[in-house]
Amino acid sequence: MSDHHDRETTAPTRLGSLRVRTMGSGPPAALWHSLFVDSSTWARVEEGLACHRRLLIIDGPCHGASAPTTARFTLDDCAGAACDVLDHLDARGPVDWVGNAWGGHVGVVFAATKPDRCRSLVTVGTPISALTPGERRQIVALLPVYRLLGPIRPIVKAITEALLGPGSDPRDARLVGDAFRSAGRSGMYNAIRSASLNRPDLTSTLATVNAPTLIVAGDRDRAWPPAEARAASQRPRQGAHRTVTGAGHVAPLLQAAPSLIELISDFWTDPVAATHRVGSIGPS
Repeated sequence: MSDHHDRETTAPTRLGSLRVRTMGSGPPAALWHSLFVDSSTWARVEEGLACHRRLLIIDGPCHGASAPTTARFTLDDCAGAACDVLDHLDARGPVDWVGNAWGGHVGVVFAATKPDRCRSLVTVGTPISALTPGERRQIVALLPVYRLLGPIRPIVKAITEALLGPGSDPRDARLVGDAFRSAGRSGMYNAIRSASLNRPDLTSTLATVNAPTLIVAGDRDRAWPPAEARAASQRPRQGAHRTVTGAGHVAPLLQAAPSLIELISDFWTDPVAATHRVGSIGPS
């Protein structure tokens, strides 16, 4: 990473201070991670992507080294905080947004509400609909236990399996578990309530996105199957989809890193042309 001059800073935002790492050079690209983890989940793709862009790798509120907040927040608040980060780093032109799960939700809202600031949008493992009743019940059951006992082993195991799929590589499970355990309990509790339980259906919002959009799903992600990603890619004005290896929302970043680097880099080369290739890039 040192070849790309990895630097760390703290940006003041409407959601508190957010930690941001910058690396690479060229046009700016903003990376926002999944709920429950932090920016460490980009570790296997960031070096490759930094060959093409100046990466602004953000730790979302209540995650990683960013400040916790006990006030409820929305995806619009997160998109606004991302603008605060861009202003702080003097990234005034349009950025390429890459979001994983929660980061993809923020990206959809960012692209829809700040069209002049978004050159292109990539979402990875990002369901567009709100939680299903079953998913909601699971989180509602988990929350009070987490609030009382913190990241105990059964909760870490449940989060890891949800994000990576069952039987994941121990190294991947350790990375996800460490990221979850590193968050402050009160902040993470608030983030789960704000960004998961209160997450709206984004189908209509996605339909207002004009930026070229690439929607990526893991081939074994039961909560965001490729067929749903393919359907979602028809919503934005310029949309494409792609399926890569992965059994959970975060899994593609770890299990399909080389493919994902190539996919995103090719998309960045000419996003408009990419979205006109019959709605897909390569095999799906």
